[in-house]
Amino acid sequence: MNPIKHIAIIMDGNGRWGIKKKKSRNMGHKAGLLTAEQILGESIKKKIKYLTLYAFSTENWKRPKKEINFLFNLLEEYLIKKTNELNKKKIKFKFIGNKKLLSKKLLKILQNSEKVTKNNKLLQLNLALNYGSKSELINAINLVNKKKISISESNISKHLYTHGSPDPDLLIRTGNTKRLSNFLLWQLAYSEIYFEKKLWPDFNEKDYNKILNNFKKIKRNFGNI
Repeated sequence: MNPIKHIAIIMDGNGRWGIKKKKSRNMGHKAGLLTAEQILGESIKKKIKYLTLYAFSTENWKRPKKEINFLFNLLEEYLIKKTNELNKKKIKFKFIGNKKLLSKKLLKILQNSEKVTKNNKLLQLNLALNYGSKSELINAINLVNKKKISISESNISKHLYTHGSPDPDLLIRTGNTKRLSNFLLWQLAYSEIYFEKKLWPDFNEKDYNKILNNFKKIKRNFGNI
């Protein structure tokens, strides 16, 4: 059986779910947050050590300003209310992404959540926000060049936003879309990838466990026979 240390998820389909069910994309994002909480809880039960959630990409700035503001306000409210709870559950919170374009208020809240939970070891929750893998790689290579050290896999990995986390064993993307959308392109080199038809707010613990159980049965060769 394959051990699972790190799961990455592209939480796709919130907007479509909101339009279909509530006539509002924003209500889809709100419902999606509840799903994220459920999957976080299930990950703890399954003793997953790292969970990375793709919340907002560098390309998502193309969306309507009202929707972007709603998303960030939703995240701010959640972290203000839930950071102490995350800490009590021994969850370490980490923001991964580009700080540019994020408001001072949001950055302060993100930094506080990281500070409060920094010593926790039960599960590390990586929140990918204003994240783009191509820009992450460019940033890492620039940092390596600045330090005048060799460009190697090891040195690049050490300068990625995800440094300190092992590469994902498994990527799940909901929403019936089959692409990576500029997410963890370096880190997913040997990850198993599962594309789920359900929209993110409809995804549940049963769906999650089915994918985890299937993953455990897969033979992973990593280039070997």
